[in-house]
Amino acid sequence: MKSKWILSAACLLMMAACGPKPVSLLSDEGTKIHGSNASLVENTPTTVVMKNVGGGNNGFAIYPASPDWSAYKALRWTVENKSDRPVSLWVRVLEKGVGDPGNAVKKGVLFHKYMVEPQSSRTITMEFPAPAPHPEVLNDFRVMRNNPYGRLTGFHSTEIDYANVEKVTFFNTRSYKDAEWVVSDVELIPGEKKLPEAMKLTAEEFFPFIDKYGQFKYAEWPGKVHSDADMQKAREVEEKDLAANPGPEGWSKYGGWVAGPKFEATGHFRVEKIDGKWWMIDPEGYLFWSHGVVRVSHSSAVTPLEGKNIPNRCHYFEDLPAEGTEFAPFYRTYDALLKPYYTARDIDSTYDFSSANLYRKYGPDYLAAFGDICHRRLRSWGMNTIANSSDKDICLMDRTPYTDRFEVVSAPIAGTRGWWPVMDPFDKSFNASIEKQLIDRKNELEDPWCLGFFVDNEIAWGNETHLAEVVLKTPATQAAKKQFVSDLKAKYRTIAALNKAWGSSFASWDALLQNDKDIKTSKKNKEDLLAFNRSLIHKYYSNIREAFDKLAPGVLYMGCRFSNYTPDLVTIGAQYCDVISYNRYAFTTDSVVLPDGVDKPVMIGEFHFGALDRGMFHCSQVEVESQEKRGEAYVRYVESALRHPQIIGTHWHQYSDQATTGRFDGEDFQVGFTDVCDTPYPETIAGIRKVGYNLYEYRKNN
Repeated sequence: MKSKWILSAACLLMMAACGPKPVSLLSDEGTKIHGSNASLVENTPTTVVMKNVGGGNNGFAIYPASPDWSAYKALRWTVENKSDRPVSLWVRVLEKGVGDPGNAVKKGVLFHKYMVEPQSSRTITMEFPAPAPHPEVLNDFRVMRNNPYGRLTGFHSTEIDYANVEKVTFFNTRSYKDAEWVVSDVELIPGEKKLPEAMKLTAEEFFPFIDKYGQFKYAEWPGKVHSDADMQKAREVEEKDLAANPGPEGWSKYGGWVAGPKFEATGHFRVEKIDGKWWMIDPEGYLFWSHGVVRVSHSSAVTPLEGKNIPNRCHYFEDLPAEGTEFAPFYRTYDALLKPYYTARDIDSTYDFSSANLYRKYGPDYLAAFGDICHRRLRSWGMNTIANSSDKDICLMDRTPYTDRFEVVSAPIAGTRGWWPVMDPFDKSFNASIEKQLIDRKNELEDPWCLGFFVDNEIAWGNETHLAEVVLKTPATQAAKKQFVSDLKAKYRTIAALNKAWGSSFASWDALLQNDKDIKTSKKNKEDLLAFNRSLIHKYYSNIREAFDKLAPGVLYMGCRFSNYTPDLVTIGAQYCDVISYNRYAFTTDSVVLPDGVDKPVMIGEFHFGALDRGMFHCSQVEVESQEKRGEAYVRYVESALRHPQIIGTHWHQYSDQATTGRFDGEDFQVGFTDVCDTPYPETIAGIRKVGYNLYEYRKNN
């Protein structure tokens, strides 16, 4: 009996050691798999194969039979990318009743992004954080796209009821046609959920969570600054690196290709198509490809402290200076481009950690020292452009070519949205604004170091009839509405004829002018809405073109930096712009294809990658898993642009990281070539140099 008992106990101990088994979600009889925006190639009890048939986001959702995940510590799966470009996989665990969160970070969602390299597979374990015991801490995080808890756990949100899970979704974002990817062996791993130590702290213990340098207190990473002496040591190390890497050989003073063919020198930058590829030509006549970075600014990490719609956040920060002390002036330094965005949002109290750190690092004359090292860095890194939204004093040092950008500030079209409302090109104030902006920049218009100008940024154009729809419900005083009604009068002559064509019931032309109700596009009115939408776009571009021809002849008009667009927009814009510009956040530029019949040079105005393996709370628009992968992603992206016959440059967004605690709209991205303490990220710099030092040879041979 005794031996039998011992044997049974041993078996029980072995069973206990083994513990509960993982639960397969794909083999669960209650699981439902829904394809979305893609072709579901295969669905077996262990594998889902997805193929994107039209571009854009695509994926599927698994609805588990049991909603209670309380006893599980992780979700594990294997993903294979069968395509020749990276796949960005967004994985969300959603609580019941949450709905589609889109890109929002919200309660009831665990959300993380994973990159899968081309022709490769990886097994991923998503570790679930235990519920945080002090919700008052989490509820105090404001004006950040992601927060400290997200940084500690690796998620873009952390609040979820594990006993009430509805589904887990897998989406391939920033995708392209024919991307094929496979998810297999999706399993719940049983066990106890863990929590980072800092998330166990009470509010009294957790706050402040930002040190005097603007860094996160509760994490360590390579390059983190703990003292002013660390800054000076980093400066010494970098000076040796810059001396050892002075920059590419064979570049003109403007960064053009001296070893390449030479063309007419006009004293300004221009564009020309040569042997099937578009190029810029520098002022001396050398081929030029713009390899640059946006927002070279001393004030990249300005963060809100308080505002009309922002409760006081001063308790976030460990050592904010008292007024009248050495570092108090940095309550008032600012980035010139972004200052209006703070003003528009009634944010009247800020602190500039980036400028404060430059002061610590370079002394009272930090602005001059920073300007000098920016130019030396860019040349050393193999870059030849200070892109738009950068400090004017740095641009005008005659050491690195630069671009500028301004916004039309005039009467808006009522009801339009975006960074700013869409300005009304039929209003006289539109032309007056453009002319004033150009006159105010007379020294830049005559400057050979100036590549050209972007006008506006990421306008919310909407679909092919959106602006026409909005105009129809604007006040009767709206210039665009007056023009639209005038056009309709010219076509239909009588309101009765319009009503018959549209199926409408306006009592008079004045009734149409006074209309403030939605008039949606239909089969009956689409032709007219489409025509006016196009007319408005023509007016927008032609006004700007006329102003450039009048006040800035020979200066490149480089478009409005498309984020969303229609073929109409690009086709019409190409008639007036010297260069078409896109802000393209993706892994490559392969999807940049102009509409049929359009052949223009293209500038990539923004792109970037970021990771969560340093001190920031949010990776960026496009996440990679580490700094090493970030450098590799940079090479892949720029080389794809160099191979593209129409692309004449890429501009990274941005020179230095945003504030750890977010800017005016909460962006707190790890997107800099340097961090908040002005220390370069070596892995990214290595990637920039790999491309930059071979820029022209690669363009020529690929």
